[in-house]
Amino acid sequence: MEDKPLVRVLVPVIALALAAGVGLAFGVAALLRPPDLPVDTNPAPLAGHTLCAAVVVVFPAEADMRAAERSLRDDPKVRRVFVDPPSVSLLAVPGTDLTAWAQELHARYRTAERVTVIDSDATAAQLKLTAPPPKCPREGEY
Repeated sequence: MEDKPLVRVLVPVIALALAAGVGLAFGVAALLRPPDLPVDTNPAPLAGHTLCAAVVVVFPAEADMRAAERSLRDDPKVRRVFVDPPSVSLLAVPGTDLTAWAQELHARYRTAERVTVIDSDATAAQLKLTAPPPKCPREGEY
């Protein structure tokens, strides 16, 4: 019977310690996780932007690009849309596989003349440059 007071004290103390540990782990994870990037799918001119991680879709005519632009704005992988007639340059939400997305876009927009991936980090790694360009930031542009 003397074990019961000890159990009554230890169980809440252990539960409280576990709860505090879990809370601390979530707090640290929230601090270490980078903030979400803003999503703005309203088309903007490409001029003045240097993209280092994007997908570029080139259409045969500006009318084709404008028609596709409307549906691209609703794509959940699109974070920003830049236009430079007759092409659309797309910055993706973080975590998007650009190569797989480019293949998906190529299949969706059959009238596109070309779908290209811009990935300066991958290109620099393949070329084994002695002085590679600065690492591409999460935003996808310098």
